[in-house]
Formats: sequence, structure tokens, C-alpha cells
Amino acid sequence: MTPSAQLGAGARGLGMTSQRARDRLVSSLRETRTINGTPREPICNVRVLEVMRTVPRHLFIDEALSSRAYEDGALPIGRGQTISQPWVVARMTEALFEHGSPRKVLELGTGSGYQAAVLAALVETVYTVERIDELLRAARRRFRQLGIGNVRCRFDDGRLGWADVAPFDAIIVTAGTEALEPALLDQLAEGGSLIAPIGGATDQQLIRIRRTPEGLIRDSLGSVMFVPLLAGTL
Repeated sequence: MTPSAQLGAGARGLGMTSQRARDRLVSSLRETRTINGTPREPICNVRVLEVMRTVPRHLFIDEALSSRAYEDGALPIGRGQTISQPWVVARMTEALFEHGSPRKVLELGTGSGYQAAVLAALVETVYTVERIDELLRAARRRFRQLGIGNVRCRFDDGRLGWADVAPFDAIIVTAGTEALEPALLDQLAEGGSLIAPIGGATDQQLIRIRRTPEGLIRDSLGSVMFVPLLAGTL
């Protein structure tokens, strides 16, 4: 699956939201850098880089912030939530493909919908759960606007995943938590990978958990900082 080629002029962007701005972002994602004292590995997956070049991030944030859409930084999206910095989105996505080719992916924390849109260009179906109704409604509008038809949305407390449609080839958690619910791990298929920021408010590690015949294998992909994964719905 490839990103849609007929997104229209609004999606293609102008000036600071133009294709040239996206190309500069992708060039920076290919480089080894240090951001706020934290080393950032280069993104190497060609398919992931092409999707980052194609998906119009400026349509997933407030128009007033669109000139910053292709900077490598997190931006506010309302309700105390953020759209993750592009490197983090790319790294989490790349990590899902380092041990296989998932077709069915669960995302916890739809937010703006940007991460789901990136995944939708690479996998067969994305199931995404969001606890804030206002954000989920806006994300759904964006999916329709961009013609993204392989994302399934659910308004719910996502900490327990989406058991009705489990198992998943991959699970991605886009909010920080000190521990994952065992019920969520149970929804990961054999050979699948789960990516999540684990830790407290000031010290989080991006953790990958893989389900293998020998059991769960856990490794760290580096330091990150996400808003907290909260209970309940709004």
C-alpha cells in the first residue's frame, strides 16, 4: 500500500508546508543527531521515509501552527495533548517493521490521527482507540478528507486495547505509562511487536516487546517523552 497520490492542493501544501519542506524533514530524519542531549538514530527504512515525505502533517494540526509542521518537534493539538515529533513517529513505525511485516495494527491514542495515517499507508488495517471524543471526531474528518479508508476508530479507554478484534500483528502506544495492562499484551499475536513509552513523567524509555515462541522479549529503543496514558473517556 502506498500513500494516496491524489490528495489535492491543500494536502500538497505551499511555502512552509510544501513538498520542499517535507523533503528537508526527511533529509534530517536520515541523519544522526542529538536533540536536547539525547542521541537520535537515523531513520533507515525507505518505505517509512517515503510515507513521512508524503503524508501531509500540516493537515493534522491547527492552521495557526502549520508553518511549524515540518520541524522535528512535538506540537499541541488541544486538550493537553500533542502530535509527536516526526522522528518519534518514524522511529516507532520503523521499529514495528524490524522483525516482520505487520498487516493488522492497533494504536492506543489516536490524538490528531497523524500516526494512524502514517501506519495506514504501510499496513492493511489500523485499529485506533482514543479517549477524547473531540480529538477522535477531528481525526475521523481528516481521514475522510485524505481518502484514508483502512483506519477503524473507537472512542474508549484504550488501556485494555481492543479485544473484540484481537490479535494484532503490532501494537503501538502513543502515551506514556509506568506499566502495560496484561490484557493488552495478550492481544499481541505470535511474532508481533508492541512499542510503548514506559516510565514516569520525567523518565520514559521507548520499549519494544516481541512475542516469540520462547516468550516475550523486551528491548529499549531510547529515551522519549510522551503525555501520560490516562484512564476513562472525555
